[in-house]
Amino acid sequence: MENFYELAKSRYSVRCYLDKQVEEEKLNYILECGRVAPSAANYQPWHVVVIRDHEMRKKLSGTYNRAWFLQAPVILVLCGDHTQGWKRADGKDHTDVDISIIADHITLAAAEQGLGTCWICNFDAKKCSEILQLPAHIEPITYLPLGYPDNVPDNTARHLVRKSTDQIIHWDKF
Repeated sequence: MENFYELAKSRYSVRCYLDKQVEEEKLNYILECGRVAPSAANYQPWHVVVIRDHEMRKKLSGTYNRAWFLQAPVILVLCGDHTQGWKRADGKDHTDVDISIIADHITLAAAEQGLGTCWICNFDAKKCSEILQLPAHIEPITYLPLGYPDNVPDNTARHLVRKSTDQIIHWDKF
């Protein structure tokens, strides 16, 4: 990619993966890009569970029943520790925000490496916690399947459909 804008525009949700393993070097690079992500007050209330074992991926697929999900050779489970997350004075917990930041770093690093991801939040979190034997204070927040894309999306421009600047940017007041 020539620059960040081009990288951000090129990234899309991948729902079809090649039967090809992700190289250890690329996986470690992507995880390191996530590790250095910013978080509220730098509390870093995250844990990433890396699932490569086929049987574990199969068990996890029982929490999100989509055939393509098992195609990804790696599934990253991004978890938040709400006991470690920064809380605003009014009590708002920023753990979910921090998980979104690390997820974004990971998805963009993956795209830079020629790999695809797809944010998944619609899964059975309780069942996931049981499968991964997560401690009670750790919440699975999102899945990021990771692998080499098998094709381009049916509508390659779909991910570029965005609201116009005047719909989302406000100067000095709403």
